[in-house]
Amino acid sequence: MDIGIDLGTANTLLYVRGQGIVLNEPSVVAVKEGSRTALAVGTEAKETIGRTPGSITAIRPLRDGVISDYEAAEEMIRHFVRKAVPGRRPRTRMVVCVPSGVTPVERRAIVHAAQRAGARAVHLIEEPMAAAIGAGLPVSEPRGSMVVDIGGGTTEVAVISLGGVVTARSLRVGGDRLDTAVTDHVRKRHGLLIGERTAEDVKIAIGSAWPVPGEDAFEMRSFTVRGREKVAGLPKTVDLTVQEVRSALDEPVEAIISAVKATLEECPPELSGDIMEHGIVLTGGGALLPGLDLRLTSATGIPVFVAEDPLHSVAMGCGRCVEDFDELQRVMSAA
Repeated sequence: MDIGIDLGTANTLLYVRGQGIVLNEPSVVAVKEGSRTALAVGTEAKETIGRTPGSITAIRPLRDGVISDYEAAEEMIRHFVRKAVPGRRPRTRMVVCVPSGVTPVERRAIVHAAQRAGARAVHLIEEPMAAAIGAGLPVSEPRGSMVVDIGGGTTEVAVISLGGVVTARSLRVGGDRLDTAVTDHVRKRHGLLIGERTAEDVKIAIGSAWPVPGEDAFEMRSFTVRGREKVAGLPKTVDLTVQEVRSALDEPVEAIISAVKATLEECPPELSGDIMEHGIVLTGGGALLPGLDLRLTSATGIPVFVAEDPLHSVAMGCGRCVEDFDELQRVMSAA
């Protein structure tokens, strides 16, 4: 039984050989104070974020794409594997995605957590490589392909050719940083305190990186947020506009653009020509931010495309490795 795991900061996806993606749940664990036993994992646990009593804590075991709470991560992986593949799982082989900038210590933590969750053998694949495979890029050919994978905790920018990463940047900026930018803006501009779930709702509803042509109705939209007034401490509502949220998201979006430019500067000239011809592919949840492709095109002068299924690109790339294990083994590293 071979399993591919996209262990994300925001969501964890499981791909089972021969079955496809069988699980997609938030990377959240709810635990009781003084105990490490999980009360809820995944979707059920996410509902509790910001709403728990003092005796229950909602933990996100991954921060910036790597494990920050080892025990909770182990519990979460075990729970998801059991849910996706009930019954006995003898000799399970796992392919797990890791950010390209992961340290040896962080790498070992991921491997140990997977082994404790029941894996016989653990193979790691770098996230941009998995994203490129999942997006259908010709990674094995002697042709430069550029992928920008914007996840919950990290943004991975990589140029890939002949089954290897030629040059890459791993940036600890992703969907979470976009949420934080909204929270900070509402606090400073309106004196209102809002939670991370509300900030995420704002980003999804009216967030954008660039004005989208033909979307005049979108530009006129607003979103009502409810929170607690910073000074008086009383509940209060505020209406946010599309332009206001766009300016709030400007800093993290600029950080992503700078990483793309820096990666292009390090790219060999031959591969630069390929990228100019074939363009840059965006994957991950951040790729769904309206206008991000247009802003990147404007900043780099290179055509930018959003992958067909950006949310599942990394998990599908992981799945391809599980299905064609022998053929794609050279893009993975054994642990």
